[in-house]
Amino acid sequence: MINNGVPLPPTVYPLAKGRVWAMLAGSLVFVGLGVGFLIAHSTVKMTAAGAVAVPFFGLCSVIIVQRLRRDRPELMLDDTGVDHERLGRFRWDEIAAVRIREQRVRNASQRFIELVLHDPDAYLARAPKLVRSTASMNARLGFGPAVMATNTLPVPPETILDAMRRHCPGLAVQH
Repeated sequence: MINNGVPLPPTVYPLAKGRVWAMLAGSLVFVGLGVGFLIAHSTVKMTAAGAVAVPFFGLCSVIIVQRLRRDRPELMLDDTGVDHERLGRFRWDEIAAVRIREQRVRNASQRFIELVLHDPDAYLARAPKLVRSTASMNARLGFGPAVMATNTLPVPPETILDAMRRHCPGLAVQH
């Protein structure tokens, strides 16, 4: 938004490194458990669990380390749009609305910021490979392709939505 002829400075949110370090520790614990299951191989179930846990959480650990090594903001908002580390760049005119979503699994919940896009297919055509590969799973869960996890951001999602509205006052917020 331009205030008295002067554009707003970008709003920059760094990676919440403490939370991401905790995620790395958790992934490494599961790699260790998987290795233990493979070594013990006392039951078929334990061996299968280890065979799944080691590569999956090993890959998670590698991705987390890569994120920690990058010196890029997790999210940047400016007068032209949104730039997210994993999702890429969106112009404000591509975004029909934003909303906070929550996914509950048993006793835990995860909050997300969903960018509701005018043309999701156009975004998917240019989206990073990981986003394209998870789009069908997101759709089965009732989400669009542009969903930001908030656990890697240093502020609550409501703060992000407020900043989005400062940069784009006409932005629709769905509840």
